[in-house]
Amino acid sequence: MAFELAALAYLADMLFGELPCKHPVVFIGEFISGFERYFYRDRILPGALLVVSLIVLTLLISVTLVYLCGFLPAWLSLPVLALLASTGLAMNMLHASVAELLTAKHPKQALGYLVSRDTGAMTETEVYKAALETWAENLSDGVIAPLFYLVLFGLPGIAVYKAINTMDSMIAYKTERYFYFGRTAALVDDIANYLPARLTALFIVLLAENKRRAWQCLWRDGHKLESPNAGFPIAAMAGAMSVALGGDAWYHGQLKHKPALGFAANPVTNTTLKQALAMKTGINLIVLSLLAAGMMLI
Repeated sequence: MAFELAALAYLADMLFGELPCKHPVVFIGEFISGFERYFYRDRILPGALLVVSLIVLTLLISVTLVYLCGFLPAWLSLPVLALLASTGLAMNMLHASVAELLTAKHPKQALGYLVSRDTGAMTETEVYKAALETWAENLSDGVIAPLFYLVLFGLPGIAVYKAINTMDSMIAYKTERYFYFGRTAALVDDIANYLPARLTALFIVLLAENKRRAWQCLWRDGHKLESPNAGFPIAAMAGAMSVALGGDAWYHGQLKHKPALGFAANPVTNTTLKQALAMKTGINLIVLSLLAAGMMLI
């Protein structure tokens, strides 16, 4: 049933995208903000308590939803669970959000909604580089990783993953405020994304025209970023597009030095981003083929 559930959820996201209701991630974000408002201390223990409490609460709610769906007729329970699970997948939203930069009157402003880095002083090339990195990294965080945990653990798996990932995006920064408070959230997110990030990178290599170069970049540069995971899909994408990604960037008013990933054979342009976004169809085919194979084998 795990593969059937995942396939239906993925198809639901492909067909409908975001549902017209308050997204579960919004509730998760409100819980994180509320906890921070009342219990924040820049110490490891309060941050760890946030991680544990949110995971436990998310697990309880998701298990309860699965239990309640058990009272529905068999023909209805699976589609309902799939629709619930589809809220944890973001292929359509991710693709549309990044593609918006191709036609936006103010690309820097559009990019600012997607990244945590400072965009005000970016050049056009830097905007497209950041968009390309966002597309590659979030193919893991927003698509492959939640699907991975949905297959393994059902609705509770994808729900807990989204809770972990949301904490990482909100508090796992090495800033003065979150240096200790967000450390547990960052560690748990690193563990949760270890396998999915590498799986995403392999998918990108499979879809690359020059698979050898994409593999070379993945193997040579995937481990170079401070994050143990983000560098893998970004390096694979750099190789697939024959461009250099990474490099120095401004975050919260501070310049952060980062290594370059890939080969600077081509400039990063509007066309580069279009070509990378065109991988969406290939990713969909790979994912659905693997899920179909899983259904036939189990």
